Amino acid sequence: MEKSELESLRYPIGHFIKPARITPLLLKDWIAQIEALPVNLRDLVISFSDTQLDTPYRPGGWTVRQVVHHIADSHHHSYIRFKWALTEDRPVIKPYFEKEWAQLTDAQFGPIDLSLNHLEAVHAKLVYTMKGFTEADWKKEFIHPDNGAVVSLEENAGRYAWHGNHHLAHIQALAERMNW
Repeated sequence: MEKSELESLRYPIGHFIKPARITPLLLKDWIAQIEALPVNLRDLVISFSDTQLDTPYRPGGWTVRQVVHHIADSHHHSYIRFKWALTEDRPVIKPYFEKEWAQLTDAQFGPIDLSLNHLEAVHAKLVYTMKGFTEADWKKEFIHPDNGAVVSLEENAGRYAWHGNHHLAHIQALAERMNW
């Protein structure tokens, strides 16, 4: 497989690029994307067989099952990061080893309903919280210890809207290639 083809499979919607200016309209759009993800994901994967769920979305990539569990795990962490930034002064967040989490029993073999239900609850709480943000809330920040990056909550909203769509596109592209 050519490098460009593999890159297209890894990043079907491209990389997240932080806009130079994050407007209230853009935030509203990102919130809508975050709100829609649990339903869109469930609609896409709910009828998949175990064989389909255990198919990697690309050579060397995670299975659909692992991707579904990863989205729930990652967005759970994001929700906590929002809460920390809202209640602490520029907290240093705790990263997690997503590749190792994807190898745990629940991610490799667990029923996807566990993560679909979890994602639905986490997103409902996150969206409810974000819809009540003030302009000052959006500017609150946390620090990622891996690279020292300072991340505002408005940027994090965009990053997680992108993240959900990124993984949804992985599964959609696989389903199209396999004629599912």
